[in-house]
Amino acid sequence: MRRFYVVLLLVAVAVAPVLAGGQRQAQPRAAFDIDANTTLVIWADEQRAPILEDLGAQFTARYGVPVTVQQMGFGDIRDNIKVAGPAGEGADIIIGAHDWLGELVASGIVAPIEIGNRVNDFTDSSIAAFTYDGELFGVPYAVENVAFFFNPDLVPTVPRDWAEVRTVSDRLRAAGQARYGFIRQEGDPYHFFPIQTAFGGYVFAENPDGTYNPNDVGIDNAGSIQSARWLQEMVTSGKIPGGLDWDTYHNLFETGQAAMIITGPWALDRLNASGVNYEIAPIPGGGRPFLGVQGFMVSAFSDNVPLATAFLTEFVATADTMFTLYERGGRPPALLAALDRVQDPALVAFGDAGRDGLPMPAIPEMSAVWSAWGDAVTLIMQEQATGEAAFTNAASQIRSTIAGN
Repeated sequence: MRRFYVVLLLVAVAVAPVLAGGQRQAQPRAAFDIDANTTLVIWADEQRAPILEDLGAQFTARYGVPVTVQQMGFGDIRDNIKVAGPAGEGADIIIGAHDWLGELVASGIVAPIEIGNRVNDFTDSSIAAFTYDGELFGVPYAVENVAFFFNPDLVPTVPRDWAEVRTVSDRLRAAGQARYGFIRQEGDPYHFFPIQTAFGGYVFAENPDGTYNPNDVGIDNAGSIQSARWLQEMVTSGKIPGGLDWDTYHNLFETGQAAMIITGPWALDRLNASGVNYEIAPIPGGGRPFLGVQGFMVSAFSDNVPLATAFLTEFVATADTMFTLYERGGRPPALLAALDRVQDPALVAFGDAGRDGLPMPAIPEMSAVWSAWGDAVTLIMQEQATGEAAFTNAASQIRSTIAGN
């Protein structure tokens, strides 16, 4: 392709802080050489595409660089960029989840980006989530995690720990106030993880820099085994019924037949529609939920990495834009200036519950964990294995799979 260069003046990424109110501060400008025919291409899902189209129009009006937003399913973005990127036909910018990084970085699909001191404008956990091998690979915009839901008509105060959850469950059932105290979906290790961490369990140990060590699997450490034994006792004593799917266990809570569950912001609409009285609290016993962080990544095959980064830092990473994304998606913002604007009590409560949360491991080795771990939780809930045996076997499977890869 013949190249016809023009000079585009953009705010320098490292020196373009955005004020809390969303106003851009005048700073020295840096020059970028770009192709006169350059177009920034963004892949986004249905929910975010309209917002990015508006930002793209602003970017084009200011700098003369067209921005094309192509809409596709959220999960399709990852699948398509793996094929189209290396072929030179993919997007410059994609929206995605931080736990895609392990695969995308290992495959050379996404590029590290440099935003300088702007990292301080985001929550620490969101930056940590998009950091891989010491480099930042995304601009985070939303954080989500689960929390502890309880019916204050049945449980006036939040249990201190999971031993008290068991005690409260016994009391409610003995008094005939509810069929169940705390219930959970069968299998589903994601929602079990905060219980596991409350007992001192973990999946992978954390390195001093906050990254995960795949050589230290904690599914069978003392805390994890203790949590598995707790679950086993709750199931065998009839406090937690087996066989509950996602819809059924939410329905039991909504109808007052169960008093406590763990769920996420994705359940708010149905809970509100049900009319059940509920409150949201951090996980009892200091449990730490997984954090899922969504953000914007830049393709390693893009010819426009500086431009793409400038688009993200100048137009996306502002309080106004991030708050609009929050309003559209219902997830707490990763940008501190936008997070400060959130007044929805439920979203504030989720933020409190996730304050000490752990970014879901984005390393490739995590793919070896889900199946064995989920099977272990299922075996316990189906009373086909003891908690200790199920988690010990799962850890052995995970280590073998990692070693084999």
